[in-house]
Amino acid sequence: MSDGYTILTLDEAERAQHRGSNLIPVRHTLGFQPAGVNAWIADAGGQLIPPHEEDSGNEELYVVVRGRATFTVGEETTDAPAGTFVFVPAEVYRTAGAEADGTIVFAVGGTVGEAFNAGGWDAFALADTYRRAGRNDEGRAIMKQLIAEKPDYWPTTYNAGCFEALAGNADAAFEHLRRAKELDTAGDSAGYFREDTDLDPIRDDPRFQELLS
Repeated sequence: MSDGYTILTLDEAERAQHRGSNLIPVRHTLGFQPAGVNAWIADAGGQLIPPHEEDSGNEELYVVVRGRATFTVGEETTDAPAGTFVFVPAEVYRTAGAEADGTIVFAVGGTVGEAFNAGGWDAFALADTYRRAGRNDEGRAIMKQLIAEKPDYWPTTYNAGCFEALAGNADAAFEHLRRAKELDTAGDSAGYFREDTDLDPIRDDPRFQELLS
């Protein structure tokens, strides 16, 4: 890094596991704020883009920068060699798999007419990857940074609670989860509290029933 800019190759960036895929957390690594930018990497036969739909209005542009991929968009499947652009509007199913070793797909996302709001899912994926590798302090540092950036954004504090639940630190988990519930004035977190398997390690704790009440 020099004079505020950063030069990074996709092979240098750390990778994170996310929904059966290998994420290259570009946005978090570079501190990029204007849009959602990330990349995915897989060897032949591996999953690149996790199957999903963007129901929040988010549109995504995918670029195959190396290797060869197969994209499924809606009900159509297409071959995508390096240099292929795939644009997918909101609320359309998409997924992709690698057809060659070392295939990389770069992804850019945003919602038309809205300023980009980084939810931090990509940073959480890296933090959780650190946790599973025994690098808990590094994972906690990421979560602390996310909360500091958006102290009133309940999903980030909720994810910090998930991190601590999985790390076996119940006291810290409940502290974050109580705060997340306080911040969530619309009640959007209720389903996550009921169904999120990340919280299974603390569900038998009496304090968990207090959260559900």
